[in-house]
Amino acid sequence: MGLSVVLVVVAVAVAIAMRPWRQLRGAPIWHPWLACLVLLPWVWAAQRVMPGGVAVQLSGACLMVLMLGWPLTVLSLVPIAALGAWLGGIGWAEALDHLAWNGIVAATLALLIGLATRRWLPKHPFVFILGRGFIVTALAMMAAGTLSAHLTPAPQSTEIGSVLLGHWLMAWGEAFSTGMLVAIFVAFRPQWLASWSDERYLKDA
Repeated sequence: MGLSVVLVVVAVAVAIAMRPWRQLRGAPIWHPWLACLVLLPWVWAAQRVMPGGVAVQLSGACLMVLMLGWPLTVLSLVPIAALGAWLGGIGWAEALDHLAWNGIVAATLALLIGLATRRWLPKHPFVFILGRGFIVTALAMMAAGTLSAHLTPAPQSTEIGSVLLGHWLMAWGEAFSTGMLVAIFVAFRPQWLASWSDERYLKDA
């Protein structure tokens, strides 16, 4: 739990220093931001317990990074995790671990891997949707789950293989839902994606 506290405190401090609330002034991301605050706590409350007592859940953090940017995502995940814990009757220690690994670490990895794809892959809408929406989400969630499995204590009598299986299965579910929503937003609401740019991805399409 100590490592989770450090991760959350450092990430929140960095996010506050960037003052991401400024991007909400007259911006079209008001609606997706409010939708995340309303809907995602219910997603975080709906945990699933894998064999061995390992609790896993969907995150939405990778999608939020694409929609809101990393700093605003980090600050928004705190009330989302708190409300999700309250709605789902989840213990605060467990909720903090999920906030750190399933939220902040996943969001940070999605940002870093996403920046790499933007730097090295062709600038095309298909690359954005499949790359950043689907593949990056899968990689980020798998990596976050693997780190969590190795760095946080698992329930007694639980094999590491079962823990990793649970995280990887949820990662694929996260990737499919994120990729699908990104495709819809690119087609109908590109202004809801802070990471999208018509000039970058449509110029040579």
